[in-house]
Amino acid sequence: MDDVWIEGSRVILRNVKQADLKRLWSLKYGEVNPEWKKWDAPYYPLELIDFNTYTDKETKHRAYDEKVGAYSELLMEKNNQIIGSVVYYWEHEPSRWLEIGITIFNPKYWNGGYGTEALKMFIGYLFEHMIIERVGLTTWSGNERMMAVGEKIGMQVEGRMRKCRYVNGFYYDSIRMGILREEWESLKYRS
Repeated sequence: MDDVWIEGSRVILRNVKQADLKRLWSLKYGEVNPEWKKWDAPYYPLELIDFNTYTDKETKHRAYDEKVGAYSELLMEKNNQIIGSVVYYWEHEPSRWLEIGITIFNPKYWNGGYGTEALKMFIGYLFEHMIIERVGLTTWSGNERMMAVGEKIGMQVEGRMRKCRYVNGFYYDSIRMGILREEWESLKYRS
């Protein structure tokens, strides 16, 4: 499979290389309570794993990506620095129900349009490389920035499960958003 390099005006998306693993592991698992985890599904505890376990997991992901023909995780770079990643995962592969996610690890890159641009480019990449009719995104009502990004890129709220996420003593809704291929293709900015 070819290397992925998608360049936007704010960020570059590219596939993970062996040389990136140490830095990526550090960003994901280097802190016990990282700031990004307060917004990225905080109702699931962050399971810290050692570097060897992480590299084993990444090797399995790469083998699967080769089989599928698309990368399930792409790095997000700004000025040659990894600032985050975008991922896809199958909610239900036999019916081609695909979900995406995004994490920007460093808060200094929040609210700068980096995530919006990265998700636009990633959705375009997925529609170009996979036989799917919909891309979904699941978040929670406490992450208003993520919901706003979804709306900015043309996603619609498709479902709201009320008060099923408990975070820091409060109940929040689980939010399901999605965009169909024909909706994506009708947008002017598609990549």
